Amino acid sequence: MIAKLEGIVWDANPKFLTVGVGGVGFKVYATNETKSVAQKGANISLFTHLAVREDALDLYGFLSEEELDLFELLIGVSGIGPKTALGVLSASSPVAIRTAVASGETAHLTKVSGIGKKIADKIVLELKDKIGASGSGEALSGDIDAIEALQSLGYSHADARDALKKISKEIAKTGDRVKAALKILGK
Repeated sequence: MIAKLEGIVWDANPKFLTVGVGGVGFKVYATNETKSVAQKGANISLFTHLAVREDALDLYGFLSEEELDLFELLIGVSGIGPKTALGVLSASSPVAIRTAVASGETAHLTKVSGIGKKIADKIVLELKDKIGASGSGEALSGDIDAIEALQSLGYSHADARDALKKISKEIAKTGDRVKAALKILGK
C-alpha cells in the first residue's frame, strides 16, 4: 500500500521516526542504522512495509530495498513478527544475516533479543533456499565479529561496515581487519 515515503524528519527518537509528508506525520519504525542516519529537519527517503493487524497499522521504513526484502522474508517465517524482524536487521547487516542463514550459523541469530535456538533454526530452515550469500562465508563471518568489535568501541554499524569494505580481502584475520578499520576510521 505505501511502498516508499519521502519527506522531512520531524522527530527521531529511539523507538521510531516521525516523517512529515505533505503536512501529514507518519510514525515509522526503523532499524538502528536508519534512526542514526535520520536527523531532525533533514530530508529522508524510505522504502516501507505496512503491517496490517486487527488493532493497528504499523509502518516500517528502510534505507535500502535490500533491507526491505530481507525484512519481508523474515516476517514470512512463522513465529517472527515485524518487531522481531526489525530487531534482527538492527543487530546485523543484511549481508551478515544472509551469510549466517546460508551457512546455518544460528549462533549469530540468537544474539537478537526474542530469538532463541528453536526460532533461529526455523529461520535457517525456511530461508536457506531463498537467501543467497555473496562472497565467502568465512570472510563475512570475520566481518560480523569485526563489526561487533568496532561497535563495542563506539563506532556505528554503518561506519564499521563502510570501513571494512575498504579493507583488502587479503587481510583475513578478524583482529587485523579491526586494526585496519580503526586506521581508516581514525582519519
